[in-house]
Amino acid sequence: GWWLLAVLLLIIVVFIGYWLTCRYRRYRQYQQILTELQHLDSTDANSQSSEFTTAISTLLRRVALIRYPRHQVASLSGAAWLNFLDETGGGGEFSHGAGRILEHGPYVRHRQDVPAEQLLKLTHTWIKKNLGRPVDIER
Repeated sequence: GWWLLAVLLLIIVVFIGYWLTCRYRRYRQYQQILTELQHLDSTDANSQSSEFTTAISTLLRRVALIRYPRHQVASLSGAAWLNFLDETGGGGEFSHGAGRILEHGPYVRHRQDVPAEQLLKLTHTWIKKNLGRPVDIER
C-alpha cells in the first residue's frame, strides 16, 4: 500500500512541476511582449516609420504564432494577414482602420504617415483579446 501511495504522490508532484513550468514559460512570454509594447510606446514613430510598422507587425505575428497553429499564421501576408487579425479580434480595424498601414508599411522605405497612437491602441487591444490577460499599459 505504501508503494502505491508513493508512486501516486510522485505522479502528482511531476504533474504539478510540469504545470508550473508551462505556466512560468507563458508568463515569461507575456512579460516579454509587454516589455516590447512599452518600448514601442516610448519610441517616436514619426521619425522611424518603416521600423515602427515592422516592429508592430513582427510583434503581432509572434503573438499570433503563440496563440494559433503555425500552419494557419506563418504564410499570411498582405490583405490575408490583415483579414486574419480582424477575424481574431481586430473588429475590422486592421483592414479598414489604422491597421491598414501594416499591409505595405513595413516594406516602404520612404517617410510615410503612421497613425502611431491608433496603431498602438489597436495592437494593445488585439493582444489583450488573444492572450486573455489584461494589457497593463494605459492608453
